[in-house]
Amino acid sequence: MIKRFLIAILALQMVSPLAFAMEVGNVHLPDSLKVGENSLILNGAGFRKKLFIKVYAGGLYLQEKQSDPGVIIEADEPMAIRMHFVYHKVSGKKLIKAWNEGFEKATEGNVASLKSRIETFNSFFKEDAKKNDIYDLIYIPGHGVDVYIKRALAGTVQGLDFKKALFAIWLGDKPADSRLKKKMLGK
Repeated sequence: MIKRFLIAILALQMVSPLAFAMEVGNVHLPDSLKVGENSLILNGAGFRKKLFIKVYAGGLYLQEKQSDPGVIIEADEPMAIRMHFVYHKVSGKKLIKAWNEGFEKATEGNVASLKSRIETFNSFFKEDAKKNDIYDLIYIPGHGVDVYIKRALAGTVQGLDFKKALFAIWLGDKPADSRLKKKMLGK
């Protein structure tokens, strides 16, 4: 009986690090997200900073670990980015401005084919993001990017090309925050 108990404790200790969320500052990001029939694992996470201010903890979720940003951007497979806001308030206007700058950099200014979908995407961010708000950007092949704001579906934007541009905001050659890019890639 005692032997079984000790074996169970040892097994729990070996597995338990996998069961806990990753802590980024005071923010706990789950180690996995369920997306339809798929379970995505946390690839990496860090803070998005603007100057010296922490804006949100961001996590990249994939089907399996990957450190090559090009492979991730090009992949037509389920993936997600979670943004857990830590700053007291980011206005909707500032979010939209940041999205637009991100799309410009991610596409090297070639946003013409994405323009209407970027406008649709931006329309989801009318409210201010407040401390502890969670935004999930979830790509599902053949469906598009579902945008969840505070766990409620705000809308969907279709197209693999849109997903590539969106994920390149974090993982492209000119990311919004190079330190966050490295952290999301697990480096």
